[in-house]
Amino acid sequence: MRKHFLIVLVSLAFLTANAQGKGVKVGYIDMDYILEKAPDYAEAKNQLEQKAQLWKQEIEVKKNEINKLKESLKTEKVLLTKELIAEREDAIAFLEKELLEYQQKRFGPNGDLMIQKATLIKPIQDQVFTAVQDIAAAQKYDFIFDKSSDLTMLFAAQRFDLSDRVLRVLMRAQKKEQMTKKQIKEQEKQDALDAMAAENPDQIERQKKIDAKKAEREKLIEERKQAIEEKKKAAEERRKQLLEERKKKQGKTTEESKTEKTSDLFPEKNTDGKTEDGKATDGKTAEDKPTEKTAAEINADKKAEAEAKKKTAAEERQKLLEERKKILEEKRKKIIEDREKAKKEKEEALKKKTEENKTGENKN
Repeated sequence: MRKHFLIVLVSLAFLTANAQGKGVKVGYIDMDYILEKAPDYAEAKNQLEQKAQLWKQEIEVKKNEINKLKESLKTEKVLLTKELIAEREDAIAFLEKELLEYQQKRFGPNGDLMIQKATLIKPIQDQVFTAVQDIAAAQKYDFIFDKSSDLTMLFAAQRFDLSDRVLRVLMRAQKKEQMTKKQIKEQEKQDALDAMAAENPDQIERQKKIDAKKAEREKLIEERKQAIEEKKKAAEERRKQLLEERKKKQGKTTEESKTEKTSDLFPEKNTDGKTEDGKATDGKTAEDKPTEKTAAEINADKKAEAEAKKKTAAEERQKLLEERKKILEEKRKKIIEDREKAKKEKEEALKKKTEENKTGENKN
């Protein structure tokens, strides 16, 4: 064991030296901590402890029986013959040997307790191993150690502890069947943010700012769309109102035209109080009344109204096109600004990382 421990220390020293020169990424987990937090293991462990407690009670009962036999022999020894004493001592020795075998069977290195405990831990260990492999592949870890195993660590920085992340992977795998697709997607997004935070804490703040700006742009676009829809709706209402007014006016003109034709065909049957010489009974002549519009004038009015309607529709379309063009131009400028800003931040981060690497090399 000591030789193994020395080999581990040499290996860690070698890995540390390489890590300083090549940027090796090292992490560790605490298997005992993970097992304590895993719900399935806790429940099965309680059942196993109850079973072990029953075994201990059985051993205690057998010990008490052997002690009683010993006390009885000690009390009655002066009254017994050598043959009876030897017989009782042999019986007590047999019971003690039987008790020792029972203890080894239940609590020995290869006993029932160790076997059932190994059977209990094996599935969870497999899940932990799979989770560690996924995290190592996703986050590009070079080495991940188990802190609770024989590989004892003399120092372990908290920022390299992956136990909670492994535990979250296990908990998500257990709850995945009960989660909706939306919840699974949100959980994966949260895991990605956690991984990002582990890699670069400043990236989280930058991502939040980017998301806030994106939400603000989407809100602005939605407000502009709503304003355009309201304008379209108002224009549609005005158009309907103009059509109704034209229909009313056209119907009134048609009725007046019919009345005029009837008067021309039957002048002697005119009932508006006029005489045959064209004078009205109220002292006014027919020439004093307003002249009715002819069919040509009505057609000219319709044509003018149609042109006005067409012109209004064209103006509305042009206005909508200008609005959309303005929105697209602003969106394009915003995207360019964001890209330039992200590029600048990336360059600054790369520059900072290069300076830190140079500083580390100088220290070494």
